Amino acid sequence: MPRASWALIKAGFRRYATYRQATFAGAFTNVVFGFLRCYVMLSVAASAGGLLRGYDAAQLATYVWLGQGMLAVVHMWVPLDIAERVRSGDIVTDLFRPINPLWTYLWTDLGRAGFALATRFVVPIAAGLVFFEMHLPRSPVTYALVALSIAAAAVVGFAGRYLVGMTSFWLLDNHGLVLAWAVLSSLGSGLYFPLAVLPEWLRVALWVGTPFPSLLQATVDIAVERGHPLPLLACQAAWVVGLLWLCGVVQRRATRKLVVQGG
Repeated sequence: MPRASWALIKAGFRRYATYRQATFAGAFTNVVFGFLRCYVMLSVAASAGGLLRGYDAAQLATYVWLGQGMLAVVHMWVPLDIAERVRSGDIVTDLFRPINPLWTYLWTDLGRAGFALATRFVVPIAAGLVFFEMHLPRSPVTYALVALSIAAAAVVGFAGRYLVGMTSFWLLDNHGLVLAWAVLSSLGSGLYFPLAVLPEWLRVALWVGTPFPSLLQATVDIAVERGHPLPLLACQAAWVVGLLWLCGVVQRRATRKLVVQGG
């Protein structure tokens, strides 16, 4: 990896490391909502005979707490600052820099995700292990696959937010799209409930036609050893490549539009 990439990753890590109080508050909030979600899931499973669409109690606990830990890593609700930079004109400075803005934003966001992984990911997982019986993978290989899946989920989440940010080149106000992305990604990723509870046609449509399950559900299913992990990782990898390619295409079109409007 080039030296500039490492420098941007470290800069992203250091930037978010300065917000210690926000990190503590976010981790505490994740733990509180983790308890609420976990008890609801376990109650639903208990009323259904101990299983919720094939997930037992330990798998559901892992589903909840891994999801709570990944929220800050994937960052699906928080938009990038592209819209503000477009409105202020600062995006022109980004375009004149020697590094493509897409990669600048990506490496910086991976640094942010690394900090979140070391802090806000660890705290919910620790709380889940202390207070609940969680499903722990039996194979060491599964832990490596989960790590790869989390990295892929972070990139997919970044690419989605980058595309939403790029719409500010055409829209005066893209807050509606930001909200739509937050709502759809939350529902479609399996954050609120396992996608297995949905009708088969809708579940297939989400997996095949949207990147949302790659944000969370794929990682959880790998962690609880539900099905074969390689197709899930392949799906995530396909969305990583496809979305980053689409980001490049949209950015090139946006740049041409900026030249036409700005002269």
